[in-house]
Amino acid sequence: MSGQPSAQVTSARAVIIAAIVAAAVGALLIWGFLEGRGEATAEAQSEQPIKPTVEVSQSNTGVAVITLRPDLQKQADIQVRQPNATPYQPLLQGYGSVLDLQPFTDLRNTIANAKAQLAIAEARLAASKAAFQRAQVLYKNGQNFSAAQLQTAEATYQSDLATAQAGQVQAQNAAANAYQAWGPVLGQSLIEGTALANDLVLHRKVLIQVTLPLGKSLPQPPQTALIETSTGQRVAIALVSPATRTDPQIQGVSFFYTADAESDALPGMNVIAFLPVGRPTAGVAIPASAVVWLQGRAWIYLQTAADKFTRREIPTSEPQPGGGYVVPSLKSLEQPASDVSTRDAAQGLPPDKPLVVKGAQALLSQEFSAQIQVGGD
Repeated sequence: MSGQPSAQVTSARAVIIAAIVAAAVGALLIWGFLEGRGEATAEAQSEQPIKPTVEVSQSNTGVAVITLRPDLQKQADIQVRQPNATPYQPLLQGYGSVLDLQPFTDLRNTIANAKAQLAIAEARLAASKAAFQRAQVLYKNGQNFSAAQLQTAEATYQSDLATAQAGQVQAQNAAANAYQAWGPVLGQSLIEGTALANDLVLHRKVLIQVTLPLGKSLPQPPQTALIETSTGQRVAIALVSPATRTDPQIQGVSFFYTADAESDALPGMNVIAFLPVGRPTAGVAIPASAVVWLQGRAWIYLQTAADKFTRREIPTSEPQPGGGYVVPSLKSLEQPASDVSTRDAAQGLPPDKPLVVKGAQALLSQEFSAQIQVGGD
């Protein structure tokens, strides 16, 4: 009788254990199902395209349009304001070279030597002429003066006369060379030894030949202009005269200008010249903080809507003293002047569009990051 309860207990335990195992297996199956469904959902979601925080599209004119939510603009510290209106001076770009003035100096020495030789010859001529005239009087009056002495005095006079005439020709030739090589202004300065020639010879000033692009001309060259050296420095230059020759590679109209020798303009250096043409027109001041550089060109961002921005190239021909640039206004280019380049006209800015003055570099980075994400998808 005692064996029956033991068997019943054992059987009950087996049932309980079986139930527990079945419940565990069921729970495991349910967990596995739920986990698998979660992974499938996550995988399906990961396969869907990720919407970037910055969207880049193109306008009807092909200009890139960046869409950035206002909250993201605040996070990127993007600031905009209306650009300041300021006069814009149209500039004609030319090409310049700082000349080696050794030929100029050599010609000055030639002129000085010809002048000195002429002065010596004329002094001797004056003395021999007076001696010859005195000999004529003595011989005529029979005052113990022989014919041989008269002939000697005459020969000396004629020799000195020929030397003086040759000296005059040499001086005239040197002056003609000066006019031919350097034009009437520089040539006259060489001949007379004025301050202009002295400053150039003593390297207080440098001489720059500015050549206009082929086919371009100016009714009157500007009295003052600017050059930009290879170091990026802008140097003021002053007009001397039209040049007597052109740059053989450019073949355009040329002018001579001078610059301070203490500037970065060194003999042999090629420079870019900016010549003001016409009257100032309406322009827009672009601060340095608004400018970003891409592929060697300057760009800015304009806000076209509350969440939209466009990138625009700007000309850099007219920098501001404190940094940044002055660019033409589209309003002033409704009827472009012939002396305003097509490139500047295409880069004119609307005066009523807010300008990104802070955060332009962040916009540039976001623009290209969004393009890379779209391209990667």
